[in-house]
Amino acid sequence: MERHLLKSDFYYDLPPELIAQDPLEKRDDSRLLVLDRQNGKTEHRKFTAVTDYLKKGDCLVLNDTKVIPARLLGSKEDTGASVEILLLSNKGSDLWEAIVKPGKKLKKGTRVSFGGGLLKAEIDTVLPDGNRLVRFYYTGIWEEILDELGQMPLPPYITHKLKDKNRYQTVYAKYEGSAAAPTAGLHFTDELLREIEKAGIRTAYVTLHVGLGTFRPVKAENILDHHMHSEEYIISEKAAGIINDTKREGGRIICVGTTSCRTVESAADEKGHIMPSSGSTDIFIYPGYKFKITDGLITNFHLPESTLLMLVSALAGRENILNAYREAIAERYRFFSFGDAMLIL
Repeated sequence: MERHLLKSDFYYDLPPELIAQDPLEKRDDSRLLVLDRQNGKTEHRKFTAVTDYLKKGDCLVLNDTKVIPARLLGSKEDTGASVEILLLSNKGSDLWEAIVKPGKKLKKGTRVSFGGGLLKAEIDTVLPDGNRLVRFYYTGIWEEILDELGQMPLPPYITHKLKDKNRYQTVYAKYEGSAAAPTAGLHFTDELLREIEKAGIRTAYVTLHVGLGTFRPVKAENILDHHMHSEEYIISEKAAGIINDTKREGGRIICVGTTSCRTVESAADEKGHIMPSSGSTDIFIYPGYKFKITDGLITNFHLPESTLLMLVSALAGRENILNAYREAIAERYRFFSFGDAMLIL
């Protein structure tokens, strides 16, 4: 077996105090580690300096998915016992697939109440993997009720309560459907995006609804045995046109986040041409993968042994990435969802 196909090859030791628990007051105040993927050289900048590395004619690809406040805390109607329901995907007609806690107590037919009865639910089906199909009952507008009662489903390594829901949302979030934020985009402000546009850098918006599988650890020691989760994506005619024009004219495609990268790589043909499309992708990118579209990546710092760390290693080389991570730890960068950023070019 090749060495780079072992899960343990993507391990690094992270001091727990470097896991960012809260977003910075200003989104673009975060730090930026710039990594040259050809020679492994690094630079340390502020995120606002990202424009220094982008050229006229380049294209940023951004994921405009919107996180729904999918975590609902309620109580069983018969006993008053506390329960948690985490919405995963909308099946239509107020039926949702969800993760429930405590699982053993929420059998088919169990009724749950949220917000003093503002929202009610019944367990419709127990699925083979332990998830549930849950039917909701309410008066009014679903989105407004969810916004009032739901909490943002923050990753398990964030223990602080989020004061402002919008901080786990990009400024360009548009289409609801994610259970987690495309976190590389959290560093952008409206002002920075305007500056990027003025500099003649294109932006193309694609949509990939991020699932909770993004946090699922790789359990198989041979990473080829890992089963990748599936996520829904949409690439519009406009976005495909901008990306294809950029490629044809010799500009670079710089993806903002691993989700944008996975989306364009899923939809591209062997010649690096993209068609407008929608569907689901379970693409797993690891060292040895030949990128069809992506020339550069803006991303956060990822968990040890995660599929996301494997993706960035495929783009920049495993040694380059692990060396850059060691440097980031020595320089006390902030890690994971609310942490600092990395630009790989």
